[in-house]
Amino acid sequence: MRLLNRMVLKARRSIAELTDAARLNRVERRTTLEAHPRPLLLLHGFFSTRRTFDILEARLRRDGYGVFSLNLGGLKRAYNTRGIDDLADYVRAKVARIYARHPTMGPLTIVGHSKGGLVAAYYVKKLGGWRHASAVVMLGTPYHGTPMAWLGLPVALLAPSLPQLLPGSRFLRQLHDGRWPPQVRLTSIWSKSDRLAVWPSAVLDTQDQPQWRNVEVDCFHFEFLTRKRVYSALRRELAAGAAASRQPALSVVAGGQTG
Repeated sequence: MRLLNRMVLKARRSIAELTDAARLNRVERRTTLEAHPRPLLLLHGFFSTRRTFDILEARLRRDGYGVFSLNLGGLKRAYNTRGIDDLADYVRAKVARIYARHPTMGPLTIVGHSKGGLVAAYYVKKLGGWRHASAVVMLGTPYHGTPMAWLGLPVALLAPSLPQLLPGSRFLRQLHDGRWPPQVRLTSIWSKSDRLAVWPSAVLDTQDQPQWRNVEVDCFHFEFLTRKRVYSALRRELAAGAAASRQPALSVVAGGQTG
Protein backbone atom coordinates (compact mmCIF):
# COMPACT_ATOMS: atom_id res chain seq x y z
CA MET A 1 0.00 0.00 0.00
CA ARG A 2 2.84 2.41 0.84
CA LEU A 3 4.44 1.70 -2.53
CA LEU A 4 1.14 2.38 -4.28
CA ASN A 5 0.68 5.64 -2.40
CA ARG A 6 4.19 6.77 -3.34
CA MET A 7 3.49 5.94 -6.98
CA VAL A 8 0.25 7.95 -6.91
CA LEU A 9 1.97 10.94 -5.33
CA LYS A 10 4.78 10.79 -7.87
CA ALA A 11 2.27 10.66 -10.73
CA ARG A 12 0.41 13.66 -9.32
CA ARG A 13 3.63 15.65 -9.05
CA SER A 14 4.54 14.77 -12.63
CA ILE A 15 1.14 15.90 -13.92
CA ALA A 16 1.37 19.12 -11.91
CA GLU A 17 4.77 19.86 -13.38
CA LEU A 18 3.53 19.30 -16.93
CA THR A 19 0.58 21.64 -16.41
CA ASP A 20 2.45 24.35 -14.51
CA ALA A 21 2.33 27.07 -17.17
CA ALA A 22 4.27 29.60 -15.12
CA ARG A 23 7.15 27.23 -14.44
CA LEU A 24 7.43 25.91 -18.00
CA ASN A 25 7.50 29.41 -19.49
CA ARG A 26 9.66 31.07 -16.82
CA VAL A 27 12.91 32.42 -18.23
CA GLU A 28 15.56 34.58 -16.66
CA ARG A 29 15.66 38.08 -18.13
CA ARG A 30 19.24 38.64 -19.21
CA THR A 31 18.89 41.26 -21.95
CA THR A 32 18.76 45.02 -21.58
CA LEU A 33 16.84 46.37 -24.56
CA GLU A 34 17.34 50.08 -23.91
CA ALA A 35 19.01 51.52 -27.04
CA HIS A 36 20.00 48.02 -28.14
CA PRO A 37 20.93 48.15 -31.85
CA ARG A 38 20.03 44.50 -32.58
CA PRO A 39 16.85 43.42 -30.77
CA LEU A 40 15.67 39.92 -31.66
CA LEU A 41 12.35 38.33 -30.77
CA LEU A 42 12.00 34.53 -30.56
CA LEU A 43 8.56 32.95 -31.13
CA HIS A 44 8.20 29.27 -30.26
CA GLY A 45 6.14 26.62 -32.04
CA PHE A 46 2.99 24.59 -31.52
CA PHE A 47 2.61 22.75 -28.20
CA SER A 48 5.97 23.94 -26.96
CA THR A 49 7.16 26.63 -24.56
CA ARG A 50 9.70 29.42 -24.63
CA ARG A 51 12.15 27.12 -22.80
CA THR A 52 12.75 25.32 -26.12
CA PHE A 53 14.89 28.34 -27.05
CA ASP A 54 17.41 27.94 -24.20
CA ILE A 55 20.30 26.86 -26.45
CA LEU A 56 19.49 29.18 -29.35
CA GLU A 57 18.98 32.15 -27.05
CA ALA A 58 22.35 31.60 -25.37
CA ARG A 59 24.11 31.48 -28.74
CA LEU A 60 22.40 34.63 -30.00
CA ARG A 61 23.14 36.55 -26.81
CA ARG A 62 26.78 35.46 -27.00
CA ASP A 63 26.89 36.93 -30.51
CA GLY A 64 25.59 40.30 -29.40
CA TYR A 65 21.85 40.18 -30.03
CA GLY A 66 19.29 41.66 -27.66
CA VAL A 67 17.25 38.48 -27.36
CA PHE A 68 13.82 38.23 -25.79
CA SER A 69 10.85 35.86 -26.09
CA LEU A 70 7.14 35.87 -25.28
CA ASN A 71 4.94 33.35 -23.50
CA LEU A 72 2.62 32.23 -26.30
CA GLY A 73 0.75 29.84 -24.05
CA GLY A 74 -1.01 32.56 -22.09
CA LEU A 75 -1.52 32.92 -18.36
CA LYS A 76 -3.25 29.57 -17.81
CA ARG A 77 -1.83 27.44 -20.63
CA ALA A 78 1.65 26.02 -20.61
CA TYR A 79 1.81 25.25 -24.31
CA ASN A 80 1.31 27.20 -27.52
CA THR A 81 -2.08 26.06 -28.88
CA ARG A 82 -3.93 29.37 -29.40
CA GLY A 83 -5.04 30.64 -32.81
CA ILE A 84 -2.24 32.06 -34.95
CA ASP A 85 -4.05 35.35 -35.69
CA ASP A 86 -4.86 35.72 -31.98
CA LEU A 87 -1.20 35.23 -31.07
CA ALA A 88 -0.09 37.68 -33.76
CA ASP A 89 -2.28 40.34 -32.18
CA TYR A 90 -0.77 39.50 -28.80
CA VAL A 91 2.71 39.99 -30.31
CA ARG A 92 1.58 43.31 -31.84
CA ALA A 93 0.49 44.64 -28.45
CA LYS A 94 3.62 43.39 -26.67
CA VAL A 95 6.04 44.81 -29.26
CA ALA A 96 4.23 48.16 -29.26
CA ARG A 97 4.64 48.40 -25.48
CA ILE A 98 8.31 47.42 -25.66
CA TYR A 99 9.07 50.14 -28.23
CA ALA A 100 7.09 52.65 -26.17
CA ARG A 101 9.37 51.86 -23.22
CA HIS A 102 12.54 51.70 -25.35
CA PRO A 103 12.06 54.19 -28.21
CA THR A 104 15.77 54.16 -29.12
CA MET A 105 15.83 50.41 -29.70
CA GLY A 106 16.91 49.35 -33.20
CA PRO A 107 14.76 47.65 -35.85
CA LEU A 108 13.38 44.29 -34.80
CA THR A 109 14.33 40.89 -36.18
CA ILE A 110 11.89 38.04 -35.49
CA VAL A 111 12.92 34.39 -35.50
CA GLY A 112 10.00 31.98 -35.38
CA HIS A 113 10.19 28.22 -35.07
CA SER A 114 7.45 26.18 -36.75
CA LYS A 115 4.07 27.80 -35.97
CA GLY A 116 5.95 30.74 -34.45
CA GLY A 117 7.10 31.68 -37.95
CA LEU A 118 3.47 31.96 -39.09
CA VAL A 119 2.70 34.15 -36.08
CA ALA A 120 5.58 36.42 -37.10
CA ALA A 121 4.53 36.53 -40.76
CA TYR A 122 0.92 37.38 -39.92
CA TYR A 123 1.99 40.08 -37.47
CA VAL A 124 4.31 41.71 -39.99
CA LYS A 125 2.05 41.48 -43.02
CA LYS A 126 -1.45 41.92 -41.60
CA LEU A 127 -1.07 43.78 -38.29
CA GLY A 128 1.46 46.49 -39.15
CA GLY A 129 4.52 44.71 -37.80
CA TRP A 130 6.50 46.06 -40.76
CA ARG A 131 6.65 49.36 -38.87
CA HIS A 132 9.07 47.80 -36.35
CA ALA A 133 10.47 44.67 -38.02
CA SER A 134 13.17 44.67 -40.66
CA ALA A 135 13.50 40.88 -41.01
CA VAL A 136 11.67 37.62 -40.26
CA VAL A 137 13.46 34.26 -40.23
CA MET A 138 11.29 31.14 -40.13
CA LEU A 139 12.76 27.85 -38.89
CA GLY A 140 10.87 24.78 -40.10
CA THR A 141 7.70 26.81 -40.61
CA PRO A 142 4.92 25.23 -42.72
CA TYR A 143 4.21 28.44 -44.63
CA HIS A 144 1.85 26.52 -46.95
CA GLY A 145 0.38 24.37 -44.19
CA THR A 146 1.18 20.81 -43.23
CA PRO A 147 -0.90 17.63 -43.66
CA MET A 148 0.42 16.52 -40.28
CA ALA A 149 -2.14 18.88 -38.71
CA TRP A 150 -4.87 16.38 -39.68
CA LEU A 151 -3.58 14.09 -36.93
CA GLY A 152 -4.53 16.63 -34.28
CA LEU A 153 -8.01 17.55 -35.48
CA PRO A 154 -9.78 15.42 -32.81
CA VAL A 155 -8.53 17.95 -30.24
CA ALA A 156 -9.03 21.04 -32.42
CA LEU A 157 -11.46 22.57 -29.92
CA LEU A 158 -8.61 22.71 -27.41
CA ALA A 159 -6.06 23.85 -30.01
CA PRO A 160 -7.64 26.40 -32.40
CA SER A 161 -4.44 26.73 -34.42
CA LEU A 162 -4.58 23.14 -35.72
CA PRO A 163 -7.21 23.78 -38.46
CA GLN A 164 -5.25 26.91 -39.42
CA LEU A 165 -2.19 24.78 -40.11
CA LEU A 166 -3.96 22.63 -42.71
CA PRO A 167 -2.96 23.23 -46.34
CA GLY A 168 -5.45 25.57 -48.00
CA SER A 169 -7.01 26.68 -44.70
CA ARG A 170 -8.94 29.93 -44.51
CA PHE A 171 -6.20 31.38 -42.32
CA LEU A 172 -3.45 30.56 -44.80
CA ARG A 173 -5.46 31.98 -47.71
CA GLN A 174 -5.83 35.19 -45.76
CA LEU A 175 -2.14 35.28 -44.87
CA HIS A 176 -1.04 34.73 -48.47
CA ASP A 177 -3.46 37.28 -49.91
CA GLY A 178 -1.91 40.62 -50.78
CA ARG A 179 1.61 41.91 -51.08
CA TRP A 180 4.36 41.21 -48.56
CA PRO A 181 5.83 44.46 -47.14
CA PRO A 182 8.86 44.94 -49.43
CA GLN A 183 10.96 46.62 -46.74
CA VAL A 184 10.95 43.43 -44.61
CA ARG A 185 13.27 40.54 -45.47
CA LEU A 186 11.65 37.09 -45.17
CA THR A 187 13.76 33.92 -44.95
CA SER A 188 12.64 30.31 -44.63
CA ILE A 189 15.25 27.88 -43.31
CA TRP A 190 13.86 24.43 -44.10
CA SER A 191 14.80 20.77 -44.32
CA LYS A 192 13.65 17.76 -46.35
CA SER A 193 14.23 15.69 -43.18
CA ASP A 194 11.57 17.67 -41.31
CA ARG A 195 8.67 15.32 -40.55
CA LEU A 196 6.31 18.02 -39.25
CA ALA A 197 6.76 20.87 -41.72
CA VAL A 198 6.97 18.28 -44.47
CA TRP A 199 8.66 19.20 -47.73
CA PRO A 200 7.82 21.42 -49.59
CA SER A 201 5.47 23.14 -47.11
CA ALA A 202 8.24 25.43 -45.80
CA VAL A 203 9.61 26.47 -49.19
CA LEU A 204 8.74 30.02 -50.28
CA ASP A 205 7.85 30.92 -53.85
CA THR A 206 10.47 33.62 -54.33
CA GLN A 207 9.36 34.61 -57.84
CA ASP A 208 8.82 38.39 -57.92
CA GLN A 209 9.81 38.51 -54.23
CA PRO A 210 13.34 39.97 -54.07
CA GLN A 211 13.20 40.13 -50.27
CA TRP A 212 12.43 36.42 -49.84
CA ARG A 213 15.02 33.69 -49.33
CA ASN A 214 15.02 29.91 -48.98
CA VAL A 215 17.88 28.21 -47.13
CA GLU A 216 18.00 24.42 -47.07
CA VAL A 217 19.61 22.59 -44.16
CA ASP A 218 19.61 18.96 -43.03
CA CYS A 219 17.92 18.44 -39.68
CA PHE A 220 14.79 17.20 -37.95
CA HIS A 221 12.08 19.57 -36.77
CA PHE A 222 13.37 20.38 -33.29
CA GLU A 223 17.01 20.32 -34.36
CA PHE A 224 16.45 23.72 -35.96
CA LEU A 225 16.90 25.02 -32.42
CA THR A 226 20.03 23.10 -31.48
CA ARG A 227 22.24 22.07 -34.44
CA LYS A 228 25.33 24.19 -34.99
CA ARG A 229 25.04 24.01 -38.78
CA VAL A 230 21.53 25.42 -38.60
CA TYR A 231 22.75 28.18 -36.32
CA SER A 232 25.51 29.03 -38.79
CA ALA A 233 22.88 29.37 -41.53
CA LEU A 234 20.75 31.52 -39.24
CA ARG A 235 23.69 33.79 -38.40
CA ARG A 236 24.42 34.31 -42.09
CA GLU A 237 20.80 35.31 -42.70
CA LEU A 238 20.80 37.65 -39.73
CA ALA A 239 23.96 39.31 -40.99
CA ALA A 240 22.51 39.63 -44.51
CA GLY A 241 19.32 41.10 -43.09
CA ALA A 242 21.26 43.63 -41.03
CA ALA A 243 23.26 44.66 -44.10
CA ALA A 244 20.07 45.05 -46.13
CA SER A 245 18.45 47.20 -43.43
CA ARG A 246 21.36 49.63 -43.64
CA GLN A 247 20.50 50.38 -47.27
CA PRO A 248 18.74 53.70 -47.98
CA ALA A 249 15.27 53.49 -46.53
CA LEU A 250 12.20 53.28 -48.75
CA SER A 251 9.39 55.72 -48.17
CA VAL A 252 6.62 53.82 -46.41
CA VAL A 253 2.91 54.47 -46.78
CA ALA A 254 -0.11 52.76 -45.30
CA GLY A 255 -0.36 49.00 -45.73
CA GLY A 256 3.35 48.39 -45.96
CA GLN A 257 3.59 49.56 -49.57
CA THR A 258 6.39 51.76 -50.71
CA GLY A 259 6.56 54.79 -52.90
